[in-house]
Amino acid sequence: MSQAAQLHQHALAAEKAGDGARAQALYARAIDADPEDAGLVNSVGVAHLRMAEPARAAELFAKARELDPAALDYAINLAIALGRVGRHREAAMMLAGAEDIGRDEPRYWSARGNAERQCYEFAAAQASYDEVLQRDPGHVRALHGRARVALERGQVDTLERIERAISAAPGDAGLWQAKALALDVAGRNDEAVALMRQVIAQAPHWIEGLETLAQLRLAGGDTDFASHFADATKQADPPDAIYLAWAKTLGGLDFFAEAVEIAARARNAARQTEVFALLEAVYAGMAGDAERAERIFAQFRRDTRDWVEHGARHDIRMGRIEQAEAALGGLIEAGGPAVNLWALRDVCWRLVDDPRHEWLHGREELVRPVALADQGVLDEATDFLRELHRGSALPLGQSVRGGTQTRGRLFQREEPVLARLRAAIVATLEAYREELPEHDATHPVLRYRDEPWRITHSWSVRLPGAGFHTSHIHPLGVLSSALYLVVPPAVDDEDCPGHLEIGRPPPDLRTELEPLRLIKPERGKLALFPSTLYHGTRNFAEGERMTVAFDVSAGDVG
Repeated sequence: MSQAAQLHQHALAAEKAGDGARAQALYARAIDADPEDAGLVNSVGVAHLRMAEPARAAELFAKARELDPAALDYAINLAIALGRVGRHREAAMMLAGAEDIGRDEPRYWSARGNAERQCYEFAAAQASYDEVLQRDPGHVRALHGRARVALERGQVDTLERIERAISAAPGDAGLWQAKALALDVAGRNDEAVALMRQVIAQAPHWIEGLETLAQLRLAGGDTDFASHFADATKQADPPDAIYLAWAKTLGGLDFFAEAVEIAARARNAARQTEVFALLEAVYAGMAGDAERAERIFAQFRRDTRDWVEHGARHDIRMGRIEQAEAALGGLIEAGGPAVNLWALRDVCWRLVDDPRHEWLHGREELVRPVALADQGVLDEATDFLRELHRGSALPLGQSVRGGTQTRGRLFQREEPVLARLRAAIVATLEAYREELPEHDATHPVLRYRDEPWRITHSWSVRLPGAGFHTSHIHPLGVLSSALYLVVPPAVDDEDCPGHLEIGRPPPDLRTELEPLRLIKPERGKLALFPSTLYHGTRNFAEGERMTVAFDVSAGDVG
């Protein structure tokens, strides 16, 4: 037996004995002993997946692929590892490039479809799942994935596909959840709620199921839409995540005081004391109880990213602007998701008249309405979306108050009018891009000025009189948007009803800063602005406001 094989065997024994550190060291020595053995490198990658080290596993699978590009297993394993670390788009692109070695294998198309679905490329995922089912009609994962794609794309055979998938895997709770969502879309909310209650009775600690039941109850007009979380905590040994989801469900519709009490209850009952201390502080601040938040931060404050970010937000609230700005700058320099950090940092700069605000958000080319490139699509799109809103509901965890928001990702649907509308928006985005300032590698938006842009999340919102959006940001994009299809009748009144407020911070920050700009709702205009800007809308007394919105992503964002 070679030295590499012996080291591999010793590593397996250490892993089996629960000595992960020794196992990893031995696996590394095995590869050093024979770095050109693709099978060995792949096996060590599989071991790292078992040991919950997906980033290292991805490195190893990529190396195995370099050594043997014709091995399909290595490509599929790499896709799995990339998915474990959230790099779904990279996985999908890698698998698309491996089609020549996998086109005849159902498992290749299944892995590709899963990666495409996870990065919201539903049309591509549909084609991949169809390739699987053409070769293997009973393929369980493909039946599940294809059913979920049908739900996301609003296809007429959604329920039929879900039933077929359930027949193949009746124990898959996710499929029963999908059926409940499909029933709700079909206007059968009572059946949807009843079905999810049955599922939760079988899996009382299933967090995603609890959240889905809350959304369905809210859609049905149930004012006590989160009470089942309390029932779940009474079951034996409830996981901490139930309290976390319960508080976030309430906080998502501005029930901040109730969310504070759930977090406080969890701090005493759950195991992750510091997690719920932070949650209690966050919601106390949002509920207006800054003193309670101050006490918690004084007692528990830590140096982790979450504590530093929310501590900086609290410092703004308490007037400690220089301290907040320094903390936010440090987090931005450290790397990672930063849209919300830039938004808060700009608030700091505005409060102390720092000229860097002008560099970040002050240039008028960054915030402006642009006429939609194809005005002829507006009537058909408006009629279609109004019908779609009849089966939509007030969403949990979003900024909409008093209106409805369409489900799923609007531009992943198959209706021709939406394809035409999307094409018009893409053309309008290019017109906006042409007027932007030059590329700036240090700017959170202009660093992506010359890169390919893609529309990721997309939806429509309909607000009747008194409906509005709370001040918020979209942390998963580079640009945010609002395309006006229907506008209220009195937008020219002195108090600017229905207008889009760009740059007014959320009220819990206690800044008293005014909006940087008001954008008047005008049919056929597309408002575009950096996702690093807080934005919300003013309510209006009568009429209707209907928009299409989407996030624009580029590079490593979204």
